[in-house]
Amino acid sequence: MPTTTELSPRASWILILSASAILMITMGARLTTGLFMSPINTSTGLGIVSISFALAIGQFAWGAAQPIFGVVADKYGSAKVIIAGALMLATGLAITPFMSNQWGLILSMGLLSAAGAGAGSFSILIGATAQSIPPQRRAFAAGFINAGGSLGQFVFAPLMQAIISSAGWVMAMFTMAATTLLTIPLARSFRKKKTVATPVSAAINEIGLGRQVRLALRDRSYLCLHAGFFTCGFHIAFLVTHLPGEVALCNLSASVSATALALIGLFNIVGSLSAGALGSRFRMKYLLVAMYASRAVIVAVYLLAPKNAWTFYIFAAALGLTWLATVPPTAGLVGKLFGVRYLATLFGLTLFSHQIGGFFGAWLGGLAMENFGNYNWMWYADIVLALAAALVNLPIREAPLSAPFPA
Repeated sequence: MPTTTELSPRASWILILSASAILMITMGARLTTGLFMSPINTSTGLGIVSISFALAIGQFAWGAAQPIFGVVADKYGSAKVIIAGALMLATGLAITPFMSNQWGLILSMGLLSAAGAGAGSFSILIGATAQSIPPQRRAFAAGFINAGGSLGQFVFAPLMQAIISSAGWVMAMFTMAATTLLTIPLARSFRKKKTVATPVSAAINEIGLGRQVRLALRDRSYLCLHAGFFTCGFHIAFLVTHLPGEVALCNLSASVSATALALIGLFNIVGSLSAGALGSRFRMKYLLVAMYASRAVIVAVYLLAPKNAWTFYIFAAALGLTWLATVPPTAGLVGKLFGVRYLATLFGLTLFSHQIGGFFGAWLGGLAMENFGNYNWMWYADIVLALAAALVNLPIREAPLSAPFPA
């Protein structure tokens, strides 16, 4: 009978902790880019739309890189992918201060650093971990790893703002570039180790990658996950990129936006761990419905509230509970539908849809600011899309496929 492999409990914890630490660094680098928008604009005079477009390309590239690197990781292992990504991410960040036009920013922040971060992100880390631990621990592991990304946002947002304020944005960018290289020694945990063999069904083990992808793209539940995740990406990219601009429109200091971003990360640690724990007890699609619907309510309340520092802090804390907490149930549903053999690739494709939404969230936010002088229409779009995402997750089934479609 075909077999898969499971690590010992001690090795499993080392793998989970390493994955969480890697994601803390890569997501810390990604989710603080909005803090650099105003300093880069002041330094280069490129304008908000041009910089927003470069960051929007970064959202797209981060998503596109994950299924590509997922295929490589599924075939050749995750360690080499993570190391290559670290070098790309560090290089992209390090050359950004030397870029004085839009094409330069697209190369550094839009392509190199974004793709490098994608190589050390959700699909690679969760996919590799899920293949090596028992099924009953996968939801918890996904939540724990995801919490690492939130911790990165909590740690790096105030740190980067402090360095920007004291030493300038260039020094902050160099500091971030050097920090990302710490993921290289952590990648050693993803090298193949001696494991315990456990039986799996032949249908899952024998199906090829290409056939599995075709099978997934013909499945309604999988496509519904893509549609909901598109909205999640739109929402997150808009806020990561333009929340500092929204704070500035309210005549509040840059420290308010840094604190708000940090609070999102802090509260998402709770949200991610809760989502991982609840995913083993409740139907994951209902968790996603609740999270998306709550975002519509939170944004609506924010629009009606007075715009002061405490409003932003409460708004950030509420959002943080669902921020990236959508990742564990989404990854869990992909695993339930298709197994974990090609999870890095299949979950990577859902993240690509997430980042197509992210492209529009970052780019349209800049256009809204340029044309209307505020972000009101983006907030309205957020509410509508969040409600749509809640509804589109309802038809998802959670039972695995009983048999593949004919080739």
